[in-house]
Amino acid sequence: MKIVVCVKQVPDTKGGVQFNPDGTLNRAAMLTIMNPDDKAGLEAALRLKDEYGAEVTVLTMGLPKAADVLREAMAMGADHGILVTDRVLGGADTWATSQTIAGALRNIDYDLIITGRQAIDGDTAQVGPQISEHLGIPVISYAQAIKLEGDSVVVERQYDDRYHVVKAKMPCLITALAELNEPRYMTPGGIFDAVDAEITTWGRADLKDVEDCNLGLKGSPTKIARASDKVRKGAGQKVALDAEEAAQYITDKLLEKHII
Repeated sequence: MKIVVCVKQVPDTKGGVQFNPDGTLNRAAMLTIMNPDDKAGLEAALRLKDEYGAEVTVLTMGLPKAADVLREAMAMGADHGILVTDRVLGGADTWATSQTIAGALRNIDYDLIITGRQAIDGDTAQVGPQISEHLGIPVISYAQAIKLEGDSVVVERQYDDRYHVVKAKMPCLITALAELNEPRYMTPGGIFDAVDAEITTWGRADLKDVEDCNLGLKGSPTKIARASDKVRKGAGQKVALDAEEAAQYITDKLLEKHII
């Protein structure tokens, strides 16, 4: 069984974010981590590897430094890492990103593709389903549990206050929730092996069946109108009152603002 996990290197939002003049994220200037939903998807793949002996390939699109998340994944237990990087791919929205990743996946044999539900830097939840559409394979989103039955995958799909049980024949694509599992840590031996492991690097020329008009910033129909840092709140007003006076003070403020 062959599994491909798509991961993304995203900004560590605890360290703040920075923007380029065109409104896109300045990824080169920010601390980065593996996207949490993607990491849960990787853990799901590794558990299937432990149980069924699957081969796990991790693929990412990004700047050359995105190879770091591939090495992290390999230190956790993934078998291969593929980095898709090229200047012409920069500034891609979800449409151009999914076109790029689908073009790379057409070079790979797979039974199952796992992506995160969404990335914390965009929160669109669009790339995974778009990839499946480009490849013409079924998609099951919002997975909170995964198991195999023969040539099919059975997924508990989160839905409001309940879940759906969905079964699909492979090949198919699953988008994983961060709540799917608790990702394992890298092992010391895995870290040493990952440092020396070979990362396959692909560029524009390696993408199959993708038109130039669908790639990068120029191929992105979504345009950023405005971007800004998070607005900082003021210190507010502090008062020292006993419990009864405080309750009345809060009530008066809520009435004043027509909240109650």
